Amino acid sequence: MSHLPHPNTSEISAKCAVITVSDTRTPATDKSGQLIQQLLGNGNHAVRQYEILPDEPVQIQQQLEIIGTNPGIDVVIFNGGTGIAPRDTTYDAIEKLLEKVLPGFGEIFRSLSYQEIGSRALASRAVAGVYRGK
Repeated sequence: MSHLPHPNTSEISAKCAVITVSDTRTPATDKSGQLIQQLLGNGNHAVRQYEILPDEPVQIQQQLEIIGTNPGIDVVIFNGGTGIAPRDTTYDAIEKLLEKVLPGFGEIFRSLSYQEIGSRALASRAVAGVYRGK
């Protein structure tokens, strides 16, 4: 078995949008959004858009549709609103719009979360996929 690197290992720099879904967070209190932006910057990616949206499915879907038509954005990362509380609608709003879903993403997300927060990771719903080439 060869131990050669994967042929697609060249450095990629993506233009990203980070959208936090929360009824209570502000830019100053949005620790998840701040961390995502920091990690993207550390990875040589550009954050071209950052917003906080209320946990309203229609607004979440509209935002994804708008970003989906923006040629200046390659990647969209939504965070927040992914638990099981009644107002946690991010997963439901986004999942139904995805053209292709990466089913292993949720599993690896929960596995990594479990290492950090234990069994509470089971309540984290996560999905990744393709929407309009993003």
